[in-house]
Amino acid sequence: MALPTRGRLVLETTAGEVDIELWSKETPKACRNFLALAMEGYYDGVIFHRIVPNFLVQTGDKTGTGAGGESFYGEPFEDEIHPRLRFVHRGLVGMANNGSKNSNDSQFFITLDRADELNGKHTLFGRVVGDTIYNVAKIGEMEIDDNERPLYPPKIKRIRIVDNPFPDIIPRITAEEKRAQQRAREQAQKEREEEQRRRGGKKDVKLLSFGGEEDAEEEPVVFKKKPIVRPDLVDNPEAIPTVVPEPPAPKEKQRHKSSRREHTSEPDAQGEKKSRMDESEITKIREKHEREKAAQSNSRQSEIAKMEAEIRKLTRRGEDSDDEPVKKKPKKSYLEEEMSKYAKARGVHGKKGKGKRDEGDVLAALNSFRHKLKSTALEGSPPPEPTGEAAEADASAPMEEEGMEVDNDTGFLGHALHFPKGNEEEVAKAERDYEVIDPRQRGARAKEEERERKRALKAKDITGGRGFRR
Repeated sequence: MALPTRGRLVLETTAGEVDIELWSKETPKACRNFLALAMEGYYDGVIFHRIVPNFLVQTGDKTGTGAGGESFYGEPFEDEIHPRLRFVHRGLVGMANNGSKNSNDSQFFITLDRADELNGKHTLFGRVVGDTIYNVAKIGEMEIDDNERPLYPPKIKRIRIVDNPFPDIIPRITAEEKRAQQRAREQAQKEREEEQRRRGGKKDVKLLSFGGEEDAEEEPVVFKKKPIVRPDLVDNPEAIPTVVPEPPAPKEKQRHKSSRREHTSEPDAQGEKKSRMDESEITKIREKHEREKAAQSNSRQSEIAKMEAEIRKLTRRGEDSDDEPVKKKPKKSYLEEEMSKYAKARGVHGKKGKGKRDEGDVLAALNSFRHKLKSTALEGSPPPEPTGEAAEADASAPMEEEGMEVDNDTGFLGHALHFPKGNEEEVAKAERDYEVIDPRQRGARAKEEERERKRALKAKDITGGRGFRR
């Protein structure tokens, strides 16, 4: 069972977060060094400079070469080997050294697999927990060169301390202060570059060897101004004032003026820059306002078009209802629905493209045959005597010639079907000639025989037992 941890921090890298728990009780010096450097922001921006596939990933060197690094104590500190902390699986965090004992500084590594060869040689002070181990595995799968250096090395962006088991740690400089100093340096560098760009390129006076003009400044140009007057409107034209050009100032005064001009040009340039920024912001605001107005107008036009389309639909429906009122279909009863289904299933109504089947002739033939059966006398009954008109018609009818066959055999219509009253002979013949085999009857007979056999055995056992007791 693993030892309980105390202390936790999160490495925020370009490959994702890595959540680490610390064994601060078993390895206090290594954990204190790691936490203090993290609080000072020492690891911010440091790359993973070494990747050994299926073994480990290493970082913590600010130079990125693998030969640098410093501890929080100002010198390398000793190893802390614990017998119950061993490199038996992936995700274990240990201190890197220079190959000798007690040479730990700021570099550390995370294992990618079991590493028994590191036991007793390196301080094991933490472990990676949760799903963040997959981010470590992702770093271990990156492309490397022949010297085990990644071609595109991942970087530690910052370290976030979640649980600090050493509240007495006082960092020399906090990470926030360090970031503020870095931002100030970057801002100052940008301002210097902007100032140089604004001033432009310097004159290279060595090109034409103007040695006397190195310290000389350009003299200001004085323009002669004419008075804005009309002599014809002046009573005394001679009294018109004349502008006298000022004599050129000495070099020292000119130098003072030029220095003042340079000092005043800087705020003027800053003011021009601010005015340009204001104008650009105003133009952006105007463009944004124009886009919003255009979007609003487009949305209004689309809404108006939708409303007009709905109005057209409503007017069309009203015209249709005025011209032809909607006819409600009469409700069918349940019987009519069932009859219609039956008719469709039976094919009474012919399919499309085929004429309806006319059954009137069939019914007429059946009715005529029925009347013929009724009119024909049964066989054995006396034929009816013809009446006077019928007798006269028979007498007047011509005699048929002998030898001619006429198909008028209708005697079968009067035949009567008779059945004998009893069928004892057929039944006896069937019982004599045919044997009915019923498997159920055979099974019942077998069961009955089995019962009889058991009864007989039981009775025999009872009688035999009594004889044995005697």
